[in-house]
Amino acid sequence: MKILVLNCGSSSIKYQFIDTVEEIALAKGLVERIGMGSAVLTHTPHGKEKIRIVGEILDHSIAIEYVIAVLLSPNHGVIKDKKEIDAVGHRVVHGGETFSGSVLITDDVMKALKDNIELAPLHNPPNISGVEAAKMHMPNIPQCGVFDTSFHQSMEPKAYLYGLPYELYKRYKIRRYGFHGTSHRYVSQRAAELMGKPYEELKIITAHLGNGASMAAINCGKSVDTSMGFTPLEGLVMGTRCGDIDPALITYIMGKEGLSLVEMNTLLNKHSGMIGLSGESSDMREIEEAVDEGNKKAIVALDLYNYRIKKYVGAYAAAMGGVDALVFTGGVGENSISTRKAVCEEMNYMGMEIDNNKNENAKGEMDIAADDSKVRIFRIPTNEELVIAKDTEQIVNEMKKKIEETASV
Repeated sequence: MKILVLNCGSSSIKYQFIDTVEEIALAKGLVERIGMGSAVLTHTPHGKEKIRIVGEILDHSIAIEYVIAVLLSPNHGVIKDKKEIDAVGHRVVHGGETFSGSVLITDDVMKALKDNIELAPLHNPPNISGVEAAKMHMPNIPQCGVFDTSFHQSMEPKAYLYGLPYELYKRYKIRRYGFHGTSHRYVSQRAAELMGKPYEELKIITAHLGNGASMAAINCGKSVDTSMGFTPLEGLVMGTRCGDIDPALITYIMGKEGLSLVEMNTLLNKHSGMIGLSGESSDMREIEEAVDEGNKKAIVALDLYNYRIKKYVGAYAAAMGGVDALVFTGGVGENSISTRKAVCEEMNYMGMEIDNNKNENAKGEMDIAADDSKVRIFRIPTNEELVIAKDTEQIVNEMKKKIEETASV
């Protein structure tokens, strides 16, 4: 099956056109600066050179029209007819408590997505715009939604509730939702496959480390805890987000600095984390360069970043009563040798020992634990788009089966 995977942001659309049988992207690309006269589409067909198109792309509808056109292009496309697109899989950030799995998008689903806008006001509106635009340009092609939050719906109340009046949860659905669910699911399943053991029998900790970062405790194939919470602000220190802080600091800083709610929200989300601590950058590569040059603020920032990850490893091992594997993924998790080393150092007490030589030369999917380590340590590149495509394929196949069964009655 050939699935068009769309990840729609407020001014961008990432896309991949995936052959689910071969599990390869026949084409991938990015539309940037939507809403501006100098919008850019970059498109890379499998095995061919990247092309760049500049044009006026005023909204998501026009952007998706461009994407379809480039997929059909005689010179740069990979299909000859729009009918070769079997389905569209959409990444949707927030499904709230409504969705515990991926779904075929119907009118009722669209209503639920709109009802959840207040939970993700920056992400769900462009996700919805992408779905509406795709339905307009491909009206007879099934559309499916795959949610960042759904993998974590298996958490128990002890993990997802906050120490607030219960009425606030009932009234406003204030709880831990967690994000990066497709990534945590993919890399944990791959870890089990690489270990040659049943996914349902393993205790796995996954660390998705990028500009946004989160960790998850996955016990017997189910997410039992995760570091991001009601919003993606909670948990680890990130590129520009503060992560865990004393909540009283918010009102204290607002009073001292005279900040409004909007200004405080911007401070926590855009000017904190690594860029706030280091005063240098939110890019870990630049932070590590500053550390190598002896920059004291950068050294403290990186130590704090790694320390927070290490604390979550210990917490999640305790929550699950042990751990069989630790997985690093995301831009930092895959590429930062120093972070993987710092997190895994002095963890012998829990049977975790990294092989420094393997860590320094890690590429692709790789077990970087010492041979005698009881806990396996993996570097696994994530593939959220493949998860979305495979979920979409399964939903479409189930839909076709139901139609056939109904027709035969």
